[in-house]
Amino acid sequence: MKPSVFLAFDLGASGGRGILGELWKDRLGIREVCRFPNRMVSVRGHLHWNIFDLFDHVKEGLRICARECTPDSIGIDTWGVDFGLLARDGGILGLPYAYRDSRTDGAMESFFQKVPRERVYELTGIQFLPLNTLFQLESMARDKSPLLEVATDLLFIPDLLNYLLTGVKKTEFTFATTSQLYNPTKGDWEDELLSALGLPVSLMQKIVPPGSAVGEISAEVLQEVGISNVPVIAVATHDTGSAVAAAPAEGDDWAYISSGTWSLMGIETKAPIITRESLQLNFTNEGGVGETFRFLKNIAGLWLLQECRRAWGREDNPGYEELLESAQTARPFTALIDPDWHEFLNPTDMPEAIYGACRKTAQKAPASRGEFVRCILESLALKYRFVLDQLQRIYSRPIDRIHMIGGGARNHLLCRFTANATGIPVIAGPVEATAIGNIMVQALSHGGLSSLGEIRDVIRHSFDVTTYVPDQTAQWNTAYGRFCDIMSATGRSS
Repeated sequence: MKPSVFLAFDLGASGGRGILGELWKDRLGIREVCRFPNRMVSVRGHLHWNIFDLFDHVKEGLRICARECTPDSIGIDTWGVDFGLLARDGGILGLPYAYRDSRTDGAMESFFQKVPRERVYELTGIQFLPLNTLFQLESMARDKSPLLEVATDLLFIPDLLNYLLTGVKKTEFTFATTSQLYNPTKGDWEDELLSALGLPVSLMQKIVPPGSAVGEISAEVLQEVGISNVPVIAVATHDTGSAVAAAPAEGDDWAYISSGTWSLMGIETKAPIITRESLQLNFTNEGGVGETFRFLKNIAGLWLLQECRRAWGREDNPGYEELLESAQTARPFTALIDPDWHEFLNPTDMPEAIYGACRKTAQKAPASRGEFVRCILESLALKYRFVLDQLQRIYSRPIDRIHMIGGGARNHLLCRFTANATGIPVIAGPVEATAIGNIMVQALSHGGLSSLGEIRDVIRHSFDVTTYVPDQTAQWNTAYGRFCDIMSATGRSS
């Protein structure tokens, strides 16, 4: 009996990879087919994504895969919120903007003059971040972008790549919910918000559930990459949606942290939670696999470490293992920062930005790379505790464990610090959760699996995890009190 074979393309802000999955009934094996870089491109003072370069990398991954097999299907997932626009003739109107671009400065405030903040949350249940699609479009409407005058279609990043592969325009549910343009009560785009932007609902695409077929790869692409006909599946195209689907969890009393450039921390629910308190605490309701919702909060994750490493790389390009070793021996709790301070969004020099945060809160700044790394990881763990406390104020069930999935699951210091800070066990793994979730939703579409529960059963049988048990809780409780004081000093209460 041959296994079912699925090819997942998982694209992040700093790079992408193609992962081949082979599913043998109740066991999944994965291996990397290709890996490629991604970065924001600065053009005339604005940050963009080179969608055509990403498309070339996807085609190269297909070309490599074709040398050994033809997969049963492929699926693409990416980071959230960003989009491109199509002209009437189907051409892409310029490079898509990147969510860290400064064009959205002030866009939330200008949109709230059209639709009040409370009404936006009532309609969408989505947290307020300046990078959300809603506010990216508001910045374009405010600045009278000529692109909006000629655009006929809006496609999110995975939609664009699927469109380039197949010529078909569709938007998948988990990604649609990240935009702050989707109404989970109606189950469709919210025309009140689009009307306030001066945009027609026809700009948006039909929303399909995860596991839906998009279409077949076009004959032109098939000929170029040398592969037989392959269907493209709309997996959970928002990477966190795929990652949470791969959490090897059982029961209901658990939270997750999908840890990478961003940390997404939350719980899985059957319906969105849209209340006055969830608005006050700025929680979000994003779509999940199996008609679920991810009630969560975005936390600026390992971006801070990545940017510190990039700054230090101008001198000697230190490796992550070297940095973690130096952090392990560094003095604990030298300084604490709020990882979500606005100055950390896209600074020219992250270590200098951390210096600035320490000056603002009257703390002694880290004096070595090890202290910088430890400051970042300890502060992230304490921010997880902060968000966990908020979750437990809103969620009626106990939370007795955290599943750490994604790249952060291999960061043993972050996992250990998180268990210590929160006081509950952290179950780390699988590391490749996003690609695994992508693959398993393809298997669901193919008929090899029948439910989200069955997906998680296979993952538990297929991948090892590491459990971190909390210790030093008294020391971490003291640090948490100090962290809360720092949050208050910087005007942060949510």
